[in-house]
Amino acid sequence: MSRIQQAFAALSEKKRKALVPFITAGDPEAGLTLDFMHALVAGGADVIELGVPFSDPMADGPVIQRASERALARGMTLKHCIELVAQFRKTNQTTPIVLMGYANPIERMGAENFVKSAKAAGVDGVLVVDYPPEECEDFAKACAQADIDPIFLLAPTSSPQRIAQVGALAKGYIYYVSLKGVTGAANLNTQEVASIIPQIRAATTVPIAVGFGVRDAASAVAVSQTADGVVIGSKIVQLLEEADPAKRVQSLQSFITEIREALDR
Repeated sequence: MSRIQQAFAALSEKKRKALVPFITAGDPEAGLTLDFMHALVAGGADVIELGVPFSDPMADGPVIQRASERALARGMTLKHCIELVAQFRKTNQTTPIVLMGYANPIERMGAENFVKSAKAAGVDGVLVVDYPPEECEDFAKACAQADIDPIFLLAPTSSPQRIAQVGALAKGYIYYVSLKGVTGAANLNTQEVASIIPQIRAATTVPIAVGFGVRDAASAVAVSQTADGVVIGSKIVQLLEEADPAKRVQSLQSFITEIREALDR
């Protein structure tokens, strides 16, 4: 059982919901990413999604696009992201880490080399936005064989066939995109989320985490009524972008603590 599966199983036993924050590696300063990761854990994160910056993040809105641009300008690469996970593992062997990004950096590294390096560093899951399930069965199997959970996206527009495909391949959790559009949009409709989750559950036993449009404690709690976990990305990246540079780590931990306490209430 992977670290991600263990985390969701433990939460389920306690009837708690997973809090899955996203940060972009290398933003706003490359040297702070490791501190951010530890602050997320201290604030109550159950799984961390570490964004691998890419020059054409087609699924991301302007906030995460800017973060990727800043990180790339500072030299952040997929290799450096993997090294960050290895550093994190020196003091934290329990919190699952998911690398989230796009296919191009993985293909440049080579899928076999990527899986081997990610495994050695302690990566627990991989979410590749532009790897549809029908085109990456071999990659998903290679990840699963290395105890790295292949995580896939589903959206309001996903057909029953796509839901079935993802349900068969996904491990760790399924990331349900709660709205049509890019990250950071503000038109979250929790009733629509509640209506689609049962359809996904019928196709899989994998937990379901919901993201896109979750920006505060109220929206996190609303989504958690039907989902197994809540993903928060753009709001966190925006917080780090706008925070006093001297207080970024503290601001991040305080925000995550607020969401965690709201979910637990």
